[in-house]
Amino acid sequence: MSQSMTLKAETRDRVGKGSARAARRSGRVPAVIYGEKQAPVAISIDRVDLMKLINRGHFMSSTLDVEVAGNKERVLPRDIQLHPVTDWPIHVDFLRIGKHATIEIMVPVVFVNHEKSPGLKRGGVLNIVRHEVELRCPADNIPGDIIIDVDGLEIGDSIHISAVTLPAGVKPVIQDRDFTIATIVAPSGLKSEEAETPAAEAAAPAEGEAKAEQ
Repeated sequence: MSQSMTLKAETRDRVGKGSARAARRSGRVPAVIYGEKQAPVAISIDRVDLMKLINRGHFMSSTLDVEVAGNKERVLPRDIQLHPVTDWPIHVDFLRIGKHATIEIMVPVVFVNHEKSPGLKRGGVLNIVRHEVELRCPADNIPGDIIIDVDGLEIGDSIHISAVTLPAGVKPVIQDRDFTIATIVAPSGLKSEEAETPAAEAAAPAEGEAKAEQ
């Protein structure tokens, strides 16, 4: 489960490109808090403090307590814009989260125990169909990631969402089908050999046919 982190911010008296550029020149990142049927609040965040949180990982799936003028607002990062050259953050959108709110969010998938998969040990390849899964979950119970154990899986096996154990109250947004997250596929060399075998067998005369020809 993601843990709430605190981020201090300052209000911005003005909005627009000029105000945003001024904030960036002073080492701050312009941002906006919106949602919960309240007016948007323009803020700025210290760039170094923001980068520390981003570098911890799971930034986009973690709730934050943004402290502005002594007041805290529970928010969830919804969009972050990066500079095309430096990759520094240049703007962040935060969604205000109400008490007992339920949200939809993309959560990354992590695979474990590769060494315990007979299929992978034989040279099979883990073909990841979905690197993230969209989940509907309580705002205070967001999984940091989805752990999938490949222990015991053979070549040809598939992993579907129904095989994944999710925390209480957390469900996939897609409910109308048991979608595939990953499969263990044969290596390309084995595929080629299997494809050539039927052709070779068809080309070779049967034992009875060869004797008849003689």
